[in-house]
Order: sequence, then C-alpha cells, then structure tokens
Amino acid sequence: MHTILGASGQIGREVARNLKQDFAGAIRLVSRNPRKVNDTDEVFSADLLDATQTEQAVAGSHTVYFTAGLPMDTQRWVAQWPTMMRNVIDACAQHGARLVYFDNTYMYPQTAEPQTEETAFRPHGAKGRVRGEITRMLLEAMDQGRVRAVIGRAPEFYGPGKTQSITNSTVIAPLKAGGSAKVFLRDDTLRTLIFTPDASRAIALLGNTDDAYGQSWHLPCDDARLTYQQFIALAAEVFGTKARYRVLKSWQLRLAGLFSAQVRDAAELLPRYAVENLFMSDKFKKRFPDFRVTPIREGLQAIAAEG
Repeated sequence: MHTILGASGQIGREVARNLKQDFAGAIRLVSRNPRKVNDTDEVFSADLLDATQTEQAVAGSHTVYFTAGLPMDTQRWVAQWPTMMRNVIDACAQHGARLVYFDNTYMYPQTAEPQTEETAFRPHGAKGRVRGEITRMLLEAMDQGRVRAVIGRAPEFYGPGKTQSITNSTVIAPLKAGGSAKVFLRDDTLRTLIFTPDASRAIALLGNTDDAYGQSWHLPCDDARLTYQQFIALAAEVFGTKARYRVLKSWQLRLAGLFSAQVRDAAELLPRYAVENLFMSDKFKKRFPDFRVTPIREGLQAIAAEG
C-alpha cells in the first residue's frame, strides 16, 4: 500500500498519478477532505495534527509519502509542522512503513553559493528554522533506526494546476491573464525552478528505489537557469502576451507588508531573490540518468495548454 499524506495538494495529486502509472500497489489518499485521483484510489480522512488519526491513516502501508503543505502563515508553521512530523514518524515507526519526505530549501542560507545535499542549514527567519527543525527530527529518527526514510528536496516551484509558489502567483498567473508580472528585488539573478510534475515523478521514483533510502536527494531541475527577465520574456512568448513586469524594491515590499499578511509572511524569503539561486541536482541525475527533466519552455507550454 502506497499512502500519500497531504494528498489534496498539487504534489500529492501528481504523486498519486505517477504511482498508478509507473508502480504496482494500492494507493491510499489521506487529507482532511481527500478526493480520488485514480478510480482505484482509497480515500481516508485524517488530521495529521492528531496522532491517533495519523496512526490509523498509516496502518497497513508499505510506503508513506509525506507531501503535506501549510499556508504561508509563520505562526501556523511554527505551531503545526513539528507536531505533524512527530506524528508521521511515530506512525511509520509503529507500522514499519517506509517514509518518503518531500522537503524544501527554506533552511538553507540565502546566498549565491551553490546548494547541494551537503549544504549546512542556516535559516533566515522562523519558517526556515522550523523546516530545519523537522528535517533534523526525521534525520535523527533515521540515524536511530526508528524509521527507514528518504528525503527529496525541491527549490521553488512552477507548474500547472494548483501549484502554489511565488513564481506562479506573481509571474505566471498575471502574464497568462495578459497582465503585468511582479518580481521581487532583482530581475537579473539566475533562478533554479522545478516543474511540479518533475518533482512528483522524482518523489515517486525515490520511494520505489531501495538504495535511495537513508539519504537526502535534491530533486531534478533544468540546469538551463534563467533570470526572471529571461523567464518572463519566454513565458510571454509562450502565452502570446506582452512581457510586462515591474521589479518591487525592498522599501515597496516593506510598505506592502504593512497592509498584507501574505507579504509579511514572505518577508524572510526575500534575501534569496537578491542573489543567484543555484540549486544543484547532480546527485539525482547521476543515479537516475534516464530521468527526463522538463525544459522550462516545455513546462510553460504545458501550463499554457491548460487554457
């Protein structure tokens, strides 16, 4: 049994599709209000903040995919992420299930240094600290032999469907609608973006590769990185719209934060937009040389095809 915790999000739904297409085994989708992705899916309603419900959701599972997300709310992250991770680890340990954890890069230093699986955690802000805390919690459980797990880490998303990211909300969505994009701080720094279907395929593959366990992996990205200026020009070409955008400076974002909780909650991530973001996925590409990474143009074409 493959069990996906947080199955209502974009990654969870895509993992369900990939598991059905590429791997054998029944699939259980777990969230507060789960809906089937494949006709044969089992759905299970559970709140991962409740230890008993989490344990019941994991019971009978061979492999558990922890793909849950939370809204960009700092207080909620600090209050809820450690509880959810603790409940998931305990449930997997109790039932002998393997754990595949979908991680992000918030705990990394927000510098121009290339990021590898060996990059030390040096978070900038509360969200980064709590993400580092829960990843360390899992690494300790792995070292103690409590749970057999693998960590797949992704940089910022772009993608179809309900993909939630700064790039999707401030660049892709407005350009696709014929409007003007917004860029934080600078438009001339190289960005590493991951196409959500690639991230989901990679997570499903890691979960079904025995020798991947016990390690952290950077999920595969297109190494032909673009600046936001280049990305916007390409997106506008693909969408058939004008490449209109403006760069929001620090003082403008601070002012906007006075009126917008969403902007305030994103503030700790801003330093990464002032420098190049070089997320390296060489380890994954060497281990899985046949994995095809979607070129950025092709990813944008898939988004455009959604209508």
